[in-house]
Amino acid sequence: MRLFAAVVPPEDVTHGLAAEVDLLRALPGADGLRWTGRPGWHFTLAFYGEVDDTLVPDLSDRLERAAHRTPAFPLAVAGGGQFGHGRALWAGASGDLETLRLLADRAEAAARKAGVPMGEHRRYKAHLTVARSRDSVDVRPYVAALAEYTGPTWTVADLALVRSNLPRSGVRGERPRYETVAHWPLGGAG
Repeated sequence: MRLFAAVVPPEDVTHGLAAEVDLLRALPGADGLRWTGRPGWHFTLAFYGEVDDTLVPDLSDRLERAAHRTPAFPLAVAGGGQFGHGRALWAGASGDLETLRLLADRAEAAARKAGVPMGEHRRYKAHLTVARSRDSVDVRPYVAALAEYTGPTWTVADLALVRSNLPRSGVRGERPRYETVAHWPLGGAG
């Protein structure tokens, strides 16, 4: 199954971001982007890709330990940026980014120790994807608008293992569906 570890913002946080994204979608050229929706919004910590079912129990055990060793921490959706010359537009984060990076490193290490092939390590960049494009798009107006955005702060209290179900219908604009397979409380989160 196609898996990743993530921090999933609570409903009130995604509600505020949705209002900001609605403003972005009103900007000229917005129809050239494929906008992601609230059910799919998350901060990916480590992307695992296709994981053999036999590795999932060990991966889950290791993620649980990683969560237990990481304290709960404050986070907010704030700012924005792009990857791939406008192929991905994202909202950023503010708050305890050091602990968020630590959790991302632990999620990646958990996979490596469980035998999940991870490729080369990249420095973690906190982002929540709000739109994508197959082609290079000038997203500077969207990035500028997001620069001023700061959502409510919440306490990140758990680590989620999420399954990504890719579209299979071939219908243009169909989005992946995300399903939380498991989640574990962070240390000190209850």
